[in-house]
Amino acid sequence: MSSESVSQSLKLFIVLSRAYKAIDEQVSKFIQANGLNPTEFAVLELLYHKGKQPLQQIGNKILLASGSITYVVDKLEQKELLVRAACPDDRRVTYAQITEKGKSFIESIFPEHEQNIHQLMSHLTEEEKETAIHLLKKLGLSVRKY
Repeated sequence: MSSESVSQSLKLFIVLSRAYKAIDEQVSKFIQANGLNPTEFAVLELLYHKGKQPLQQIGNKILLASGSITYVVDKLEQKELLVRAACPDDRRVTYAQITEKGKSFIESIFPEHEQNIHQLMSHLTEEEKETAIHLLKKLGLSVRKY
């Protein structure tokens, strides 16, 4: 392992981190301007696209520590954007389910959210996006082996 190789790995890490931070800040601004924090939006978007979810599984799906899920669900429930629903087959399981108000909210802002992300990614050609997707998946999957 040469020092040049190590240096290049560190540079890649820094560039990747900075790119993610810059994009995430822009996306977060839009979400916060619409009255939610990014985690609340992620939970609501998950429920909108995937339907009701067991509270215990939401954290894994949106990359959030399980201890924070209760707090986020409480906040969304207070805003009447989701409800908790008991599982009829297993009393240990509680689902989070989006409400009609939550659906309306997501439907009102999601198209602009999509366009904002598209605009942020528009500096890459379609071919560059495909290459980036492929390489980042490869990197992410290889890291999971450790």
